[in-house]
Amino acid sequence: MQLTDLRQYIEALRRLGEIQEIDAPVSLDLELGAIIRRCYETGAPAPLFKAFSDHPPGFRILGAPAGASRQPGRQLVRVATSLGLPPAISGTEIVETIAASLNLPPIDPVVVEDAPCFENVTTGDDVDLNRLPVPLLHHGDGGRYLNTWGCIVARTPDGSWTNWSIARMMLVDGRRLSGIVAPQQHVGMVAKVWAEIGKPMPFALALGVEPAIPFVCGMPLPDYVNESGRLGALLGRPVKTVRCRTVDLEAPASAEILIEGHLHLDELVQEGPMGEFAGYVPLEPTMRRPVYRVSAISHRNEAILPVVAAGEPVEENHTAWGIPSAAQILHDLRATGLAVTTAWMPLQAALHWLVVTMPRDWRRRSGIAASKELCERIGKTVFASKAGSVVPKIIVLNDDVDPTNTDELVWAFATRCHPFTGHAMFDHIEAAPLLAYLRKSEKMSGSTGKVVYNCLPPDEWGEALPIRASFRHGYPADIVERVKARWGEYGFAAAVDG
Repeated sequence: MQLTDLRQYIEALRRLGEIQEIDAPVSLDLELGAIIRRCYETGAPAPLFKAFSDHPPGFRILGAPAGASRQPGRQLVRVATSLGLPPAISGTEIVETIAASLNLPPIDPVVVEDAPCFENVTTGDDVDLNRLPVPLLHHGDGGRYLNTWGCIVARTPDGSWTNWSIARMMLVDGRRLSGIVAPQQHVGMVAKVWAEIGKPMPFALALGVEPAIPFVCGMPLPDYVNESGRLGALLGRPVKTVRCRTVDLEAPASAEILIEGHLHLDELVQEGPMGEFAGYVPLEPTMRRPVYRVSAISHRNEAILPVVAAGEPVEENHTAWGIPSAAQILHDLRATGLAVTTAWMPLQAALHWLVVTMPRDWRRRSGIAASKELCERIGKTVFASKAGSVVPKIIVLNDDVDPTNTDELVWAFATRCHPFTGHAMFDHIEAAPLLAYLRKSEKMSGSTGKVVYNCLPPDEWGEALPIRASFRHGYPADIVERVKARWGEYGFAAAVDG
C-alpha cells in the first residue's frame, strides 16, 4: 500500500489496530511524553492526542509513529506500513528490501504547484513558534523539542546536493530553534559550505510528512547522495515536493507543518540535554549550539505534529535509524565481496550492537581462510562507513541464528563467543558522541575503541556445525510439521509462532 501523507498513514494504522485516539486533554509538560514512553515500553498502539490542557486547540500530536507493536508476529507493523510493505514482514526482509533498492537508479522528486500545508501561512514579524504544541518530553530535558520526527531540507550553494535528514531541534523562543549540527553529519557539511561563503544556510523543516520519508532521512547514505532520489527508488515512484515561500528550497509536499528559515553557525545558544537513543538523559551540562532563525510557518488545518520521545528501546531511533543503517551496511559488506546473509541492529541494543550473519560456506564464497581475518575485514568496512560510525560492537555469527530473535541472539552470543580468541579490536575509531558509555575525553575527541566479536566456530571445524537441540533445528522436518499440526489435538492452545 502506497501511503502519500500522514493522514493516510494514520487511517492505515487505525485499520491495523495501531492507533489509540486520546480525547482527554493532556499536558504538553511531561504528561504527553510519559504517555508516549509507556506506549513504547508496552507495545501499545500509537497515541493520537486531540486536545491539550495547556495549549489552545487547532493542532493534534501523533506519538510513537514508528514504534514497535505488541501484536504477535507484527512487531514491525508500523515500520512495514510506513514503507508500503506487508504488515507481517520480518525485520531481515525489510533490511533486504532496502538494501536491494540501493542497486536501483534514483527516482528524483517532482515539484507540484501547491500543497495542503499552505492552508495557513505566517511570515516575517508574525512568525511565532509558540503557537505550535511543542512538548517537554523528558524530566531533565533542557527545553521543549519541536523536531523529533521531521525532515530537514538543506542544499549546497551550487545546488549539486540536496540533503534530507533528521536532527533534534529545541525551541529557543518564538522565532528561533537550536540543535546538534555535527560537522561530520550531512547537514553540518552543507552548513559549513554556506559559512565558507559568509552566508547562513537556508533550511526547511517538514513535519508530519508521508511515512516513508523519515526512514530515508535517518539512513546513513554516502556523502553527496540525495535522499529523495533513493527514497524514490525504494518506493518505485517519485516523491512530491513543493517550493517554499521564503527560501529557495523544495520540501516534501505532504508536510502537515512547514517551517522555513536560515541556520546561523555563528550564533550560539544553550541547547539540551535531551533524553536520547541510548536510553539516558546525559549528565553533561547544556551545550552552546547553532541557531535556526525562522522566516515562515505554514500548516494544514488541524495539523498533526509527529513526536518521538527518545529513550530506552524500542523507539524510532532504533527502527527508522537502525533498520536502514543495517541495510546500508549489508549493501556495503556485499559490495566488498563478502557472502553476508544479513545484517541487523537488534532493536533492544539501542544502536550499540550490529549483528552480521554468515553462511557456513563463507570461506569458499568469500575467499577468506580464517574467522579472525573475516572479522577484521568486516570491522574495517563497517567502522570506516558513515553507517558504522555509531556502531561500537559487531557480533559475527553463522546464519542458523535469527538475529532479530533476541532470545536466540543472547543464547548464541553466550555459547559461541570464546572469551579470548578471534576478536578483532580497533582503537582510535570515530565514535558518535551520544554513545552511552563514552568517557568525557572520548566525547571530546570523537574517537574510541571498537570491537568485532567472533562468534563463529573454531576454524578447525571447517564447515561443520553442531546440531542445535531445539524444536526447529533438532528434529526431522516431518516430525516438526506433525507436532505443529497436532498441537491442538495434544490439548495445547495455538502456538504464537505457528
